[in-house]
Amino acid sequence: MKVISHAIVSGVMIGGLLILTGCAMFRQKVEDKDVSNLPAYDATYGAQDLRNLSDKVATSIATSDFIKNQPGNLIMIIYGVQPRTTTFVDTQAMTDRLRNILMQKSNNKIQFVNESRRQELMKEQGFQAQNATDDTRTAVGKQLGAKFMLTGALIEMQKQTGKQVRVSKTELVYYQLTVEITDLETGIIAWSTQEEFARAAREPLIGW
Repeated sequence: MKVISHAIVSGVMIGGLLILTGCAMFRQKVEDKDVSNLPAYDATYGAQDLRNLSDKVATSIATSDFIKNQPGNLIMIIYGVQPRTTTFVDTQAMTDRLRNILMQKSNNKIQFVNESRRQELMKEQGFQAQNATDDTRTAVGKQLGAKFMLTGALIEMQKQTGKQVRVSKTELVYYQLTVEITDLETGIIAWSTQEEFARAAREPLIGW
């Protein structure tokens, strides 16, 4: 009887440990990550790609002879990066980051018209014209016009392994970012650059 009781107690203890271990496995875990070195969990575009592409393009623009040879400040307007991808990509986040880095790297030699807030600007100017005192009223018709327009396109190409007997599938995704600076007076593309990368991910067809 003692042997049986001991076996039962041992079994209960082992079962309890397994339950506790299992609970720990399914417990939520939260940890901060270094945003300058974020991992890729699949082959598609992610936060680290946003940072890398934006940084490379901004550095290429800010250090180019095109910018260095411009007299005085360079006023631009951004009309966005066109997403030509099969999955959703927030290209607005890319242009926001491009703008910030360009202003910093050029020590504000590159300046931008706030095209996304034009309605708010006009509304505030109208309010001030009717209600503000003369010494604080913003003058109408003093906004600066952009000389150059920054646009771009992000393309995506996907390729997967063909149909065959296999235990996993491999996906290859290629991305290319093209950014152009166009002279608004002449319509000529004054400067252009491209950045690209590809990533492959292998996924098991049978898994837990």
